[in-house]
Amino acid sequence: MQFNSYEFIFFFLPITVLLYFLANRIKPIVGKLVIIVSSIVFYSYGRLNMLIYLGISVLINYGAALVIRRFKIKNRVIMALPIIVNVGLLLYFKYLNFAITNINTIFGKDIGLRNIILPLGISFYTFQQIAYIVATERGELENNNIIDYLAYILYFPKLIMGPIIDPVDFISQINRDDRKKPDITNITTGIKIFSLGLIKKVLLADTFAKAVSWTYTNIDAATAMDCILLILFYTFEIYFDFSGYSDMAVGVSSMLNIDLPINFDSPYKAVSIRDFWKRWHVSLTKFLTKYIYIPLGGSRKGIVFTYVNILIVFMVSGLWHGANWTFILWGILHGLFCCFDRIFEKLEEKVFMPIRWVCTFGVVGVLWLLFSAQSVSQWKTILLKILSMQSTAVSTGLIDSFNLVENRFIYNILHLNSLVGRIHGFNMLVFVLVACFICFVPENNYKKKSSLSVGSLILAAFSFVWGVLCLGTESEFLYFGF
Repeated sequence: MQFNSYEFIFFFLPITVLLYFLANRIKPIVGKLVIIVSSIVFYSYGRLNMLIYLGISVLINYGAALVIRRFKIKNRVIMALPIIVNVGLLLYFKYLNFAITNINTIFGKDIGLRNIILPLGISFYTFQQIAYIVATERGELENNNIIDYLAYILYFPKLIMGPIIDPVDFISQINRDDRKKPDITNITTGIKIFSLGLIKKVLLADTFAKAVSWTYTNIDAATAMDCILLILFYTFEIYFDFSGYSDMAVGVSSMLNIDLPINFDSPYKAVSIRDFWKRWHVSLTKFLTKYIYIPLGGSRKGIVFTYVNILIVFMVSGLWHGANWTFILWGILHGLFCCFDRIFEKLEEKVFMPIRWVCTFGVVGVLWLLFSAQSVSQWKTILLKILSMQSTAVSTGLIDSFNLVENRFIYNILHLNSLVGRIHGFNMLVFVLVACFICFVPENNYKKKSSLSVGSLILAAFSFVWGVLCLGTESEFLYFGF
């Protein structure tokens, strides 16, 4: 089930919120059971076979946590075993066929690919399983109550695509007595931020996705300007898609009186790649820092090891995102730019801020093109086409991607029809300007979530109605298969 569906918005979500608070009136443990059961329904909706893989992961990790706590294991080698199992399962499901393909290519073998179904959300819940194991070993959890564990791992707002939340933080929240009763402020806040996330996804992300899809489908005939716009449009698409999901997850969780961490902090305002990674997918950055960068030694073992550790973290990040050389190279390049930022930090600070921002936004966009490309060679081909600059024309098919049904209705109301006729690509221009405004001007939705002014509520109501009207063709989130 997806957040951007009629089933979720009009049935699953209101029923779950209602049952959760009614169950809490009976007994807190019943409320937790409502979270667990509803999360199972959410996860397995239309995909019952996915429960098998999730169930195996749950059995392995909860069993390991029990053993660690029961015998008070502090031996890091033994404690690493369940983590190795988690990583091994992730490698098997996500990277086995990738490894086989590369072995066949490099060594001229003919090993057959395996028929593997990637478990939904395995990248996210694997990391959270690891966080739970480590928290248990460190004695940060007061007990290993299976109900609390299942509520943490299965919690549906963050199960499939995050944000990644610390188990201690989550479990402490669901056990607080003051969060067992409905809070009208939290519900209102949740509806507001959910609505703003919904419009990000169904109007902005999905429209830019159509333009991106058209360009890739017609990449041989695409002009240099089409390819430049492809970079810009995918940069907007992935941000509105993933931040829209994160907003919706935070909104849903707020209705249940549970706070999820910030995942996006206006990342396209960044003035360096290091700054970008403090703003983009914040919960993943914190996880990789806590569980990989710091255990490797962080910046405590000298300059050389600091840079090596940074590159390792970003290579892991690239691998985590997908089984393709594009993702690996994307991660390594981000790591290299972060190293350059550290080396030339004092020089960069002397550069005019707008220039730093333009350079950062440009680098991020070019690397997003690599992230979206089918192969490294396709990425290079597109970049060469841009550099050749043989044509600055914009293809009609790309412009038509922005022609929505509701455009004419809105233009009639605002009396803009004459302007539309005079400006070629007016619809595309409007979407780009709106996207630029949202990305570069206001604070992100998370930081403004507690603002319940009349204006913000009117905007949320408008966004909800328009978002629901756009639900005719449900589309998957980009990170849905990660």
